[in-house]
Amino acid sequence: MSIDLGDPPAAYLSFWRERHLCTLTTLRPDGTPHVVPVGVTFDERAGVARVLANRFSRKVAHVIAGSAAAGADGPAGSGARVAVCQMAGRRWATLEGLAEVSAEPERVAEGVRRYEERYGRVPSPNPDRVVIEIRVTRALGKAG
Repeated sequence: MSIDLGDPPAAYLSFWRERHLCTLTTLRPDGTPHVVPVGVTFDERAGVARVLANRFSRKVAHVIAGSAAAGADGPAGSGARVAVCQMAGRRWATLEGLAEVSAEPERVAEGVRRYEERYGRVPSPNPDRVVIEIRVTRALGKAG
C-alpha cells in the first residue's frame, strides 16, 4: 500500500517512532541485494531516514559505490538507491530513497540524537561512526 509522503497517516508515523529492529537493503556492485539488520529513524518533516554505521562496514561501502555510480549516470550527489523496512505482526513499513554517507560531526550527532530518542539508549562510542542519510522518495506499508 502506497503512503502519501505529503500527508502520511498518523498510524504510519507512530509506527516509525516505536522501537523496532529494521533492515537496510543496499545493492552490491553486481546489483544483488545486501540486507542487514539496523536501527532506523525517520524525520518525516525533512523526508530523511537515518542509519548509524561504521565507516568500514559493507553497507557503507555499497552506499558510497552506489552514489558514485549514480553520479556518473545522473546528477552529482544523487545517491545510492536503498530501502529500509520494519515489521511487527501484520504491520509493516518500507521507506525507499537515495542514500549518502556523511561523517560530518553535526550530521552524525543528529543521527545519534534521533537514535537515542527512538531506541531509548545512546549507542556505544565509536570514532568510526558515520550516518547514512536517506532522502525518502517512496513510502509503503500497512501500519493500521
